[in-house]
Amino acid sequence: MKWTDVTSIAEALVEQYPDVDPASVRFVDLHNWVVALPDFDDDRSRGGERVLEAIQAAWIDEAQ
Repeated sequence: MKWTDVTSIAEALVEQYPDVDPASVRFVDLHNWVVALPDFDDDRSRGGERVLEAIQAAWIDEAQ
């Protein structure tokens, strides 16, 4: 997965952290959790605020 795979990342986060409210996750934690996903393979420095916002929004949608 790359940073641009927002939906795939969100789906993986739902599976990895099923009991977490995605709306309460800080971006620092979200960044660390994304780069720690087993299938994530991208430059960790490319995960800026905009992409983290998109991932968090997709995660919230997936978790509902």
